[in-house]
Amino acid sequence: MRIVLDDEQRAFSDSLEAMLTGADTPSVVREWSRGEHGSGRALWGRLASAGVFALAAPEEYDGVGVRPVELALAFVAMGRHAVPGPLVETVTAAALLPTPDLVKRLVSGETLATVAYGGPYALDGDAADVRLVLTPDGLHAATGHGPVRPSLDPARRLTALTPGDLLTTEPPVADALLLARLTTAAQALGVGLALLDRTVAYVKQRIQFGAPIGSFQAVKHQLADAKTALEFARPLVFAAALTLDPADVAAAKVTACEAAYATARTALQLHGAIGYTAEYDLSLWLSKARALRTAWGSPEECRDMVLSADGRRW
Repeated sequence: MRIVLDDEQRAFSDSLEAMLTGADTPSVVREWSRGEHGSGRALWGRLASAGVFALAAPEEYDGVGVRPVELALAFVAMGRHAVPGPLVETVTAAALLPTPDLVKRLVSGETLATVAYGGPYALDGDAADVRLVLTPDGLHAATGHGPVRPSLDPARRLTALTPGDLLTTEPPVADALLLARLTTAAQALGVGLALLDRTVAYVKQRIQFGAPIGSFQAVKHQLADAKTALEFARPLVFAAALTLDPADVAAAKVTACEAAYATARTALQLHGAIGYTAEYDLSLWLSKARALRTAWGSPEECRDMVLSADGRRW
C-alpha cells in the first residue's frame, strides 16, 4: 500500500519535526529520568499547543476529532526525538475518560495522565496528574501511586497504582487499546528511524583499518537489513491508522516494534563499547526500543491477534 500525505499533514509533521529538533530533547530525557519534570512539562505544553493531544479527543471536548493518521505522524516525530512522558497513556486516557473537563485539560496540555492496564504498574505515575486503573469491572481513578521502580528505559518510570473510585463501568476499552497500540507502533517506528540515522552517521566517521567502517560490506548489509525492516513497518503503521482494524493495528505494532528492536541491536553492535555508555545519547533510543517492544501488548499477543483474524477471514 502506498500512503500519500496531503499538504496539511506534511506541514503538521514538518512543524513538529522543526520544533522538536530545537528542543534539546536528550537533556529533557535525562532530567525526566532523574524525576525532574520541569523541562519535560514545558515541552509537553508546546506539544499540546501544536495540537498533538487534540487529535485524540472529540470536538465537544476541545479536540479536533480522533485523527489516527495525524496521531501516527506525531508519534513518529516524538519517537525520533525520544520525547519522555506518558504520551501514549495520555492519548489512551482521552479515549477512556467520561469526564469532559478532564479530557479538555489533557487536550490543553495542562494535565498529564497515565493508565494501568493488565497489571498494577503504570508509566510515570509520579509525574501524572490523572492516574487511571482499568479493571474487569470498569475504569477507576487511582488513590495515589507507589514508589518509583526501575525500568528498561530510565525515562519510563514505573509506579504501582491502586484502584479507587469507579468512574465508569463501561469504558471504551477496545477503542482506547487501538489508539494505544497504534501510537506505540508509531513511536517505535520513530525510535528505529532515529537509531538508523545516528548509526549511519557514526559509521561514516569511525575509522578502522584506514577506512570508514561504513565502507565495509558487512556493515552495509546490517544497515540495509535495518532500513528494510523499518521501511516495511512504515506502511503497516499508516495503513492501520487508516483502517483502525484490530488485526491491522496489532500487525503494525509487532512489526514496528520488532524492527526498532532489531535496529537497536544493529546500532549497538556497530557503535561498539561507546553504545553501552549512559552518557552517550544513543542509549536514550536503545532503551526505549526495548521497552516499547512489550508496551501495550507483547509481540506474542499481537501475533496471536493477527493469526486469529486471518483464521476468521478464511
